[in-house]
Parts: sequence; C-alpha cells; structure tokens
Amino acid sequence: MPADVSVIMPAYNAATTVERALASIAAQTLLPTEVIVVDDGSSDDTVARVKAMAGRMNGIRLRLFRQSNQGAGAARNRAVAVAAGRWLAFLDADDQWLPAKLERSLAVSEGGDLVMSSHNLFNLAPDGGESLNDSRARWLKDPADPYRTLFLRGFISSSTVLVRRDRVVAVGGFDSGLRSAQDYELWLAVLAGAGGRFETFAEPLLRYTLAPEGITSRIDRKVACSLAILRRHMGILKRLPGPVLGPVILRTLIIHYEAVQGHRARGEWAAALGQALRFPLRLVGMLALLPFATGGRPDFLARLDSNAEEVMLCAE
Repeated sequence: MPADVSVIMPAYNAATTVERALASIAAQTLLPTEVIVVDDGSSDDTVARVKAMAGRMNGIRLRLFRQSNQGAGAARNRAVAVAAGRWLAFLDADDQWLPAKLERSLAVSEGGDLVMSSHNLFNLAPDGGESLNDSRARWLKDPADPYRTLFLRGFISSSTVLVRRDRVVAVGGFDSGLRSAQDYELWLAVLAGAGGRFETFAEPLLRYTLAPEGITSRIDRKVACSLAILRRHMGILKRLPGPVLGPVILRTLIIHYEAVQGHRARGEWAAALGQALRFPLRLVGMLALLPFATGGRPDFLARLDSNAEEVMLCAE
C-alpha cells in the first residue's frame, strides 16, 4: 500500500541528474502515491529524461508539468496546488534519497504527531567526494520551540523535509518573489504555528549535492532576501511568547557575519569590509521597523498563474 505522500520535484536544466533523483524515489522501501515534477522552463532535455522514467517508477504515479521559468518557489507551488497526498516530501532534481528516507520520515512524523520533520544528510562535493553532515539534528537547541532556533539560523535542507500539506496550504506556500531562501522562509511560517510538533532526527537519509562555489552577486542576493525575511518574521516573533529584541539583533548580526565570511573565503576583502560596515546602519533600520512589523504573509498559492500545463500522467 503506497504511503499518502506526494513528492515534489522542481527541475531546471536538470537533464544530467533528474533520472538519478527519480530512481532514488522508485527505490524507496515505502513508496509514495505520486511524484510531481515541475519543469521550470528548461532549455535542455530535462522533460525527455523525465518522460523516460515513466515506466521505471515501481508503480508510483509520475506527473510532469511544464511552465515558463519562474524559479523553484513557483515550481514547488504549482506542485503543492495539485498534490493529492496528505503529506508533502521535497526532493531537488540533483539530490538523491537513501532507500529508507520516506519510511523513516513517516514513522517519525506520524509516531510523534508532528507537523513537519527533517533529518541529517550526506554532502556530495562537485569532485564526487562524500561526507556526513550530522549537524542538522544538533542545531535544534529547543525541541519545544523550533521556530526560534530556525529564526536565528537556517538548518533545514528542503530535500529532507516531510510536512503536512494542509499546513503548507494554510500559510500560503512558497514566497516565489524571493530569489533566495524561499524554503527557509516557508519552514519558518509553518513552524510558527507548530509549537513543538517538529523534529530533526539524526539519521542521514539524503545525498545532497553541494553547488559549485557561488559568485559574489549571490552573496548580496542572499543578504537582501535574508533581510526581507527578517522584516516579515520579526512581526511573527512579536506574537509568540519570549524575547524579540535580542533575536532580531542576533539574526541581523548572523546575516552579515555569514556574508563577511563568504566574501573572505573568496579573497574578496573589500566586499567583506563593505558588508561589515553596512551592519550598524541596517541594524538601526531594522530596529526602527520593529514596532510596525505585523508578520503579514500573502497567500502565494492564490497568485499562481495559469501558464503551466500537465504534459504527462503515468499511473503504472
């Protein structure tokens, strides 16, 4: 009997990896009901590679949508909107699940009456090297209040997540307007109402592909998106029990510290200094906005356009 799980996979120019990712789903010890692949305007033969897997999914329904290039958040929202499963699992087209991933995630989530779960992983380097990343479970300092832990520093990899679909729909899906950290922002929105019903467990059940070293502009983009997320979520933080001012200051510091370290690792000393010098001004601006922050979050699922088409439905 398949699990009541819809697997969501955004794909953009993923022809070299998407078959391997889909094969890792077909090899699960507990199979999902369906896999929904959303091709986000690929210019390679990603679509053909997905179609080639139609008869090799071990009885899993494989659905393929195509849309113009709008980013991973919009692609995931498309899949969330049509998903039939009670649970959603996410797998990026360049990652791979270990065979027990769904079975263990569902056992932990249903056994603990959780809203959402995640787990540890293996990192796959561009040169093919593999290393255990067991920090995820250790970063959850207070299991009774996972929102505050995640607020300070993102530690959830999307391809490790199993989450209730109704909770994702209730908060409005992914913010497709963010060019970075869309997943981090959604997990914050979900956990804001989850209380202690979240767990990151220690088993490494994902092979996560590390991206090649990013360019400088990506650091600046990440900073801009992180600050936008902070402006929204400090309003949510105000509604929850516990301190507000300290976490807002610390999160602003962490954003800039990570940017400085990223530039330093590339030898970009002027850019690193620039980020450090911007920190005090940005912090003052954030604190000035704090009294007016409401934590309002639009329904991004309601904003989906209609240009996507379902090009394949294979029920084996």
